[in-house]
Amino acid sequence: MPNHNPIMNILVCISHVPDTTAKINFTGDGKALDPNGVQFVINPYDEFGLTKALHLKEAHGGTITVINVGLAATEPTLRKALAIGGDKAVRINANPEDAITVAKELKNHIEANSYDLIICGQESIDYNGQQVPAMIAAMLKLPFANACVGLTINSDTALATSEIDGGHATFQAKLPMIVGGKKGLVEEKDLRIPNMRGIMSARTKPLELVEPSVNDGATKALHFEKPAPKAAVKMVDAGNVDELVRLLHEEAKAI
Repeated sequence: MPNHNPIMNILVCISHVPDTTAKINFTGDGKALDPNGVQFVINPYDEFGLTKALHLKEAHGGTITVINVGLAATEPTLRKALAIGGDKAVRINANPEDAITVAKELKNHIEANSYDLIICGQESIDYNGQQVPAMIAAMLKLPFANACVGLTINSDTALATSEIDGGHATFQAKLPMIVGGKKGLVEEKDLRIPNMRGIMSARTKPLELVEPSVNDGATKALHFEKPAPKAAVKMVDAGNVDELVRLLHEEAKAI
């Protein structure tokens, strides 16, 4: 499958997520996100991965493919990834309803192609599941490093550093390998901002549309609801300790 010469063929998985400052609402029936008025962006963890892929390409040569499982609305996000420096894009034309469906689609694409390194974000900031990269690695039986904050490549061998409880762990593995990256894989100051030349060239870079190979979602969201709004703040005079205790006991049920 993959060639292991110094020139690298890298796949970067891109999620299309709401901007962290967006106000989230759901459809009237509560079954889906209402996208009206929501700004979507490249998942920040994936952006760290894409920048790391650019660093590796600059060091070793090669090609960067960016891929997304999503419907047509995700194409501007893929085009931004191309403007940052991806060479070509693939969109698998499926609604990413659950992690296992996304992982299966990506796994099928990886099996049909030749990649030396597959970089994902450790999770998407909308679902925060940390599932997809581990699922891909398990299905393909490939080495995997999650919460990855350091990665070096020497010929056909990767050295990855991951955050773990209480410290860091370092892994060495033969390529191909799956990486779930986060901040530290590159620093925030190193993230690439698309310039005008990149934006213009992204318009002509190839974006391949692939029809889905998995047609049965494993899970289904029945209902979404927003957290209950915060109650009004009740002020208590600093010297009125008895009233404070009464409110904490009778109303807040905190004591």
